[in-house]
Amino acid sequence: MNYRVLIATRTFGSTSQKPWEILTEAGCELIRADMTQELNEEWLIKHLMDVDGAIIGNVPMSAYVLENASSLKVVSMHGVGVDHVDLEAASRLGVVIANCPGTNDQAVADLTLGLMIAVARNIPNVGFELRDGVWGRHTGNELWKKTLGLIGFGRIGRGVANRALGFEMKVLVFDPFIKVEQVDLPGSTLTSFGEVLKEADFLSLHAPLNETTRNMIGEAQLATMKPSAYLINTARGGLVDEQALTKALSKGQIAGAALDVFVQEPPTNNKLLQLDNVVVTPHIGAHSEEAIERMGIMAAQNVVQTLLGGQPIHRVR
Repeated sequence: MNYRVLIATRTFGSTSQKPWEILTEAGCELIRADMTQELNEEWLIKHLMDVDGAIIGNVPMSAYVLENASSLKVVSMHGVGVDHVDLEAASRLGVVIANCPGTNDQAVADLTLGLMIAVARNIPNVGFELRDGVWGRHTGNELWKKTLGLIGFGRIGRGVANRALGFEMKVLVFDPFIKVEQVDLPGSTLTSFGEVLKEADFLSLHAPLNETTRNMIGEAQLATMKPSAYLINTARGGLVDEQALTKALSKGQIAGAALDVFVQEPPTNNKLLQLDNVVVTPHIGAHSEEAIERMGIMAAQNVVQTLLGGQPIHRVR
């Protein structure tokens, strides 16, 4: 039996043919969505017509979409986050939701350290000035033996902590879902949310986005941070109150921020992009060639195994 599978993500199979081969060898007919269009609900419903499975990125899989995709049996994220999927509706409608944990951890951890260095040394702005013919002295800050605060100590947070060992950083961790003995890396300590905010020279966010964590970094939290501190967010834009962050950065309440994620993506009319003490990237944390291949393979396996009557490698709901 042939299955129709929608591919609604720009990067699926872009670095390797293996994900495509997994689908085609299972007899799947592949429908590639035009990702240059506006990714709204009506667009997705149209593409999901008579589709059995879907591999998606950050497209809106709401209850309305799921209710209008009567043949849909399985959806796999081409990544980890599922905050754009109505999981309760999927469960009610019998649609399997899967994701790809562990496939992009190293890529995101790498980018996190890169952003920390970039914002501390003001690398992007210095580079632009040099291209404009400005040769001058610029003073930045070191990571060496500074305090790194981690909000979340899952795979990515732990990866960042491992990398911080090379800078001999002191690592303070807040994660309400882990125990003291699980923070077993040299120089790392489990402590309170308030203590992490107060002591961190670099505060890096690695929490999932849900109603508990939305805007967890707002005006009150920013006010407790050091004036010399930097905020790094490679997790989800909604973890940060962007208006409060813009205000804090504009007033010099904290030294800077490095952001790979935003509340609205792509960001439009976002004042954070206009600030000199902000380094930004376009949600590329997971986009290493190696991670894209790993994600593609697992996403394809999630869909094929489910359609053939089994279970995905990693089922969310």
